[in-house]
Order: sequence, then structure tokens, then C-alpha cells
Amino acid sequence: ERAADAIPDDVQSYEIDRNTISRQSRALVRMIVLIGVALGMAWIWQGLLPAVRSLDEIVLWRIGSGEGALSQQVVTLWSLIVAATIFTIAFIAVRNLPGALEVALLSRFNLAAGTGYAITMLLNYLIVLVSLIAASNLLGIDWTKLQWLIAALGVGLGFGLQEIVANFVSGIVILFERPFRVGDIVTIAGHTGTVTRIHIRATTISDWDRKELLIPNKTFITQDCINWTLSDPITRLIVPVGVDYGTDTELVVETLLEVARNNESVCAEPAPAALFLLFGESSLTFELRVFTRLVLYRSIVTHELNMAIERAFRERGIKVSYPQRDVHLSTDSPLEVVMKSPAAEPGATS
Repeated sequence: ERAADAIPDDVQSYEIDRNTISRQSRALVRMIVLIGVALGMAWIWQGLLPAVRSLDEIVLWRIGSGEGALSQQVVTLWSLIVAATIFTIAFIAVRNLPGALEVALLSRFNLAAGTGYAITMLLNYLIVLVSLIAASNLLGIDWTKLQWLIAALGVGLGFGLQEIVANFVSGIVILFERPFRVGDIVTIAGHTGTVTRIHIRATTISDWDRKELLIPNKTFITQDCINWTLSDPITRLIVPVGVDYGTDTELVVETLLEVARNNESVCAEPAPAALFLLFGESSLTFELRVFTRLVLYRSIVTHELNMAIERAFRERGIKVSYPQRDVHLSTDSPLEVVMKSPAAEPGATS
């Protein structure tokens, strides 16, 4: 069983199990029903519930530059309740959006791996932004009058928040441009693993040791990133082999190709190739070049090929070379051979 390079269970692709879909869908349906019932009751009983109407008469604060009542915005207790309700609805929607999208939209289309995740994240950002603007208007927060806050943020961006904003913007670029998706295998900053989550600040990668690495999104934009599965999961493997001088090279090539063809993990197209590349110091150097779709199991495929090559070479009498050095002595003149015995230790008797 190929477990050495196995991908974590929650990493294989962005797929939600049926229980999660059912739970999230029920939560959204309950929320919609409760909102509908609440609005209906408020509309039906608004004339008979003066206590509810009185909530809109309890003034919490006034916002405005003028002294007249018409130039000021009144924030009442009812406005505060509505703003809190908007935040609550947005929170529930963000938590349960993946399941609802899977049922209503994503399951109807043949989307590429990770596309559903990108759509869900972008909709989450949109819901948060819209709810923030709506609640701010109810609470009388005028963003045009917060120039001092914007100026302070500008100074902060130039210093401590620069990296945070860069990572946030990079995360948005990643979701739109999609140089990689959830489930892709990438190599970045010397680390190789499978993308499990793409968040606002960082992307989570699970490596082959099942360690979760948090890579800042800015790193993917500013550094070279290898995506092993972006458009085609087929990758090439190279297995170097060295044999003794005097070995039948055609037999070696034939044996290597036979080993490649007999391995189920090796693609028939592109076809494998066995090349005689080098007269080395102590060996004839060959390379077996094959293509495989099993990106996650590259090391396992290499292991299988090496085992099969060693077995086939042993059966056909082909010897794998190893580094060795021959020393040649000149015999043009007689060699003087001197034999010395170790000096006797003081006090020793013969």
C-alpha cells in the first residue's frame, strides 16, 4: 500500500461530506425561516405591540454636525438591534455557505478542483463587507468623517501593517488569478506539499510528514512557485543507473525499457526512454526516463523501478558498478622493498 506519500484525508480535494452539507443547509434554512417569521410577525403585530415600536423611540446617540434635529442622525435602540441582527445573520451565512453552495450551485457544474473553494471564499468576503457597510449606516458611522483614522492607518501601513496588507492583497490575487487551488501540489520556499486552505493572510500546505506549514500569501506572489498539478498531473521521473565497463549496452537499454513497460504507474504516452549518457570514471552511465500521473507517489514509483531494475540485472548477469580506483606501479626499475620491525619497548626482553 502506498502510504508513505499518502495525502491527508482532508487535503485530497475541496469536497464537503454529505453530513456537513446537510448540517449547513439545515442551518441556513432555519435562519431563513426564522427571519421570515420574525418579519411577518413584526408586520402583522406592529400596530398591537407598542413596546416594540417604542424601541425606535429610545435614542442612544445622535450623530451630525449641525444643531438642528434635521441635520442629525438619530441612532435608536431599534437600530442597534437591527445592526446586531445583521452581524448575526452574516456570521451564520459565512459559517454555512459552503454546504448551501454545494447543494444549490456547485454540484450542478463540473468545476475544476479548488474552484468551489475560491467561489466560497470570495462570497464570504462579500457578505462580510456588505454586512459591515449596512450595520455601519444603521449605527451612524460616516466613513467620510473618519479621515484621521484613515491617515493613522496610512502611517501604520507604511510600518507595521505593510506585510499584513501585502499578504491580504496577495490572497485576493491568488483567489482571482488561481495560480494554485486547494488540492494542488506545490513547491515554495523549499517546501513541497498539498494546498489545504487559502486564507486572507496565509496559505496552509500539508507536507508528506503531515506537518501543516503556514506560508504567507506574499511569498507565492514574489517568489518562484512550482505547481505540479496546475494543468497536467503528468510528471517525469529520472532513474540513473551505472553498470560495469564491458557490459552489453544494448542489453542494458532493453532491460530498462522492459522494466518501465511492466510498471503500471508508468505512462505509455509519453513513452519511456533509456539513454546511454556517459563514460564515467568507474561506470557506464544510463538514465531511465519515464512519465507518471502519480505525483503524490513519485518516491514510491522510483522505489518500484529501482527494485525491478536490480532484479532484472541480477537475472541477466548485469553488474551494477561502484566507485573503484586502480593503482599501477612502474616496473621500469627494480623496486626496493624494506621491511622494518617495530622498535622494542624500553625494558623489554627478547
